[in-house]
Amino acid sequence: MSFQNNIFFKKVKDYSVSNEIFELHHNPEYDLLITFPKPSLEKLPSYYESDDYISHTDGKRSLFERVYHIIKNIALKNKVKLINAQSEKGRLLDIGAGTGDFLVVAKNEGWQTIGIEPSLKAKSIALKKGVNFADNLSNLESHSFDVITMWHVLEHVPNLEEYILELKRLLKPKGTIIIAVPNFKSFDANYYGRFWAAYDVPRHIWHFSRTAIQKLFSEKEMLLVDVLPMKFDSFYVSLLSEKYKSGKMNFIKAFFVGLKSNLNGKRTNEFSSHIYVIKNS
Repeated sequence: MSFQNNIFFKKVKDYSVSNEIFELHHNPEYDLLITFPKPSLEKLPSYYESDDYISHTDGKRSLFERVYHIIKNIALKNKVKLINAQSEKGRLLDIGAGTGDFLVVAKNEGWQTIGIEPSLKAKSIALKKGVNFADNLSNLESHSFDVITMWHVLEHVPNLEEYILELKRLLKPKGTIIIAVPNFKSFDANYYGRFWAAYDVPRHIWHFSRTAIQKLFSEKEMLLVDVLPMKFDSFYVSLLSEKYKSGKMNFIKAFFVGLKSNLNGKRTNEFSSHIYVIKNS
């Protein structure tokens, strides 16, 4: 897996933490965008140092955060329904477990759960909820998980090929990987352009299309079997994008852009974010 012959796509600003400008380069072989320059492993954690990094807190300080948590609770139930449909209840690994809410719901549904979470702040919140964690993937036994989930995590990993190989190692022979990532080919991505919040550089190093996911995993003998929309994401991302573009939360405008993105996605199958269901083969 080599990402060569990349073509400049656009410049994007880090609106969350540093205000630095990064470039997105398009790899035509995989139909993949790559953030350039990629932050060093030493500097990368500094780009997550923000109280506004909502997946690392249980904060409900504002109307936006309260709405986020209401929607998150609905999404949690849908996520557990999805994993229940893909596998007999067994061992579940959630990578990027955040504050642990998904694993709490899954455990209550009868799954044997374990999480990985690099943020000490988020992990400390999850531990109080009784979530079990492993320190890192390399400590986990090969071929030991029925389902591995990564909810908006794969776009963050520094070394993509090594990570996919590690997922393959951990998965049982007939196991399932469920990955949710933003889709840079969606209507809201095109509408907001450089202000699109789901670019989220440089925390998002990789920006995926359907083609990218299918090709990256098939090269490691894993099969993409289904692609599902995450319809709430278009509203959430549009709201943040409005803030980046105009400096204020424009709820009404964001709602209509999000709605239009979902309607467009029904026609094109290109939604703001996708859930990819991948089977080991």
